[in-house]
This record gives sequence, C-alpha cells and structure tokens, in this order.
Amino acid sequence: MNVRARCRWLVPGLLILALAACSSAPKKPASAGSARPGSGTLVQGKGGRPAHCPDGSPYKAATEDPSTRGDYRAGGLYKPGVNDSTPTYIPNVACIPEPEVVDLPRSPVGNKSPYVVLGKQYEVLDKTSGYAEKGTASYYGAKFHGRLTSNREVYDMYAFTAAHKTLPLPSFARVTNLDNGESVIVRVNDRGPFHDGRVVDLSYAAAVRLGITQRGTGNVEVRALTPGEDNLLANTSSRRERRAAASVAAAAQPRSPSDMDKLVGRLPAATAPAYAGASVASGRPAATQAAQIDEAPVTVSALPAAPLVAAVVPPRPVARPTPAPAPASLSQQVGNVFLQVASFASRDNATRALGQLSSAGIVGASISDIVSGGRTLWRLRVPAADHASASELAGRIAGLGFGAPQIVKD
Repeated sequence: MNVRARCRWLVPGLLILALAACSSAPKKPASAGSARPGSGTLVQGKGGRPAHCPDGSPYKAATEDPSTRGDYRAGGLYKPGVNDSTPTYIPNVACIPEPEVVDLPRSPVGNKSPYVVLGKQYEVLDKTSGYAEKGTASYYGAKFHGRLTSNREVYDMYAFTAAHKTLPLPSFARVTNLDNGESVIVRVNDRGPFHDGRVVDLSYAAAVRLGITQRGTGNVEVRALTPGEDNLLANTSSRRERRAAASVAAAAQPRSPSDMDKLVGRLPAATAPAYAGASVASGRPAATQAAQIDEAPVTVSALPAAPLVAAVVPPRPVARPTPAPAPASLSQQVGNVFLQVASFASRDNATRALGQLSSAGIVGASISDIVSGGRTLWRLRVPAADHASASELAGRIAGLGFGAPQIVKD
C-alpha cells in the first residue's frame, strides 16, 4: 500500500470531529430517509416495551450513505451551510429497544486522547464508573442519517445513540430529562457537541423519547453505565409515569360520599309511596308522566218511572262521544325547564332523595346517570312549568333540607 493510500485510510481515525453538534435544532419537516435497525437488543429500562412491539426494532437498520462522506469543515462541522431536518412523522419510540449495557473494547478510531477542537483540548476518560454530568442536551437528525460517526459506526436517527466529548467510544450512558423525569439508555458512538454549555448530542429517537424536540434542547443529566452496576434502572419515575400511577391509584380507591350523599344518608326512609310521576332513568332524563288523580265516585239516585205513552217516536241518531285527545308529554306540558336538586355518588341515596320529594308532594322527579371526571354520578331533577313556577318549587325543595336547587334548561 503506497503512502497516499495509507493516509487516505488514516483520515477517519484522525478526524474524530467528523460529526459535531449542530449549531441549531434540526428543522421540521423533511424526508425520513432510511429507517431504524432491527437488531434485537435488550431493554435495560423500566420493565420492557409494550406487548404489541415486534422483536427488535420496528425500523430497518441504517446503512452508510456514501453521499454523506466528506464535506466537513475545521472543527468537525459537517455541511455547515445545510440545515438539519427531522422526519415528517414522529417515530414509535416506545417500540425502539434500548441498547444492552455490555463490556465492549474501545474502537480503534475516535478515542485519541487528548485531542483539540476549535482551540480547546479534551481528554477521553480512562474509566467511566461514577461519571455524571448535568447540562444542556441537543440532538441531530436526518442530515446525518447514514453518515459514519467518529468511531466509524453508522449514525441512525431511529436508534438510541449519542455523541459525547470525553466518554469512550463505544460506551453507554443514561440520559435523563431533569424537567419531566423521562430517561433513556444510549450507546455513545460519536464526538460532540462542541458548544459551550452542551454536554451531549442525542439521536433524533432519543430526543423524542426525552421530549426535547419541541424546544430543540433540554436540561439533562448524563450518567455513565457499566455492566453489573445497580444504576441500569432509572432512579425516579417520569412525570408521565407518575400521572399514570396516580390515575390507577385514584380509580382503585373507593369513592368518597359527597356532602349531599351524607345529608340524604341521614334522612329517614320514605314511608309514603312514590307518586306515579317519579321515575328512574339510565343514561338520559326519563320521560316522566304527570301524577294521575283518582276522581271520587259519583252517587246516582233512582228516579220514578215515567208513564208509558202509546206513541211512535222516530229514532234519533245516537251521538258518538268525541275521543279525548291524548295527554301531552311532560316536555310538551312544561317545556324543558328543570330544577337540578343534586348529584349523588350513590344511586341508593339518589333514590332515597327522590322518595323524600315524592312524600312532600313534589311530583315528576327523575334520576339520570352522567359521567364526570371518570366517575358516575346520579343526577336528581324536577320539572317545572316555567321559570316563575320553578322559583316557587325551588323554595319548597330547599325547605326539605336539600339546599337551593339550580334551574337548568335542556
């Protein structure tokens, strides 16, 4: 091999800075390019992935794109005049496996120590145990997809990887978003970011996982991982996980009775039968019927028989009674004005309250169920002819100890 050929093959080893952090967050949208690897790496995170996820990753492994070779500038900036971009869709990061934390030999390239970038010297760590650092994270996307990293792996924006200035290549770290608690294990296989205050440059998938793509940067902690340590699992739950756990815990707890439930629970059971106008419905207000009134029996006295007259009387046409019009429905009689007495967490209490109204001569009450805040409530309502009569009826209901009902109109 001649000198020129040897130098050509040494270039990747000397150019540790072949991929440095971008000066700004990737632009959106753009073409997605190739897809993510299907290496069935193991998950070292918070208990595995959803059951619907395929083995390995749902995205195809990235391969080197020859068009991304070269075109770098001093300081390791790749195509500084070309803006980075991200896919037009958000990848399913829940199904992308985190890399397995294993012992790996250092790459023959990308680990030169010390090295200098933009006049500043950096030293690659001999040991990663105990390393932790807080600062700003950025990310890089489609512009670099398929390009060789500093240790000559292929950058894959659909894999959980990262660039770091001093961690050995390759190595592993857990990156945690300090604002929301989300974290992800990444394979460190690149150098950067060479911007003051930034501690790590994440792959696009890792940035999506941590929730920093909207702002472009995030406040994070980078903690090195080694096999067999007790730091492979996240120390704290994320905000999303805490909310989910709180929802599950709230659903498991018995419903506490409301003040109205307690009030009705202290009332004696109704002794008078409910009026025909009271009804119970499920899902929507019941079509109640006005209470029927039994008429008193009519007594008819016997009259003396009239003397018979021998005469022929022409027959008269028999008058047929005109059928009575069908009774109007409650909504036709009184419109859609209702007095909402209360809402109950217990249907039994709502039924007892309906009985109290019926015993007091307040007819037409109905019970309907509604869902509010993830729980079922039983709503007790009484129809009113109009707003004027509703005010008088509200006073009667309040006098029974229910409080002032609310006038509503459906």
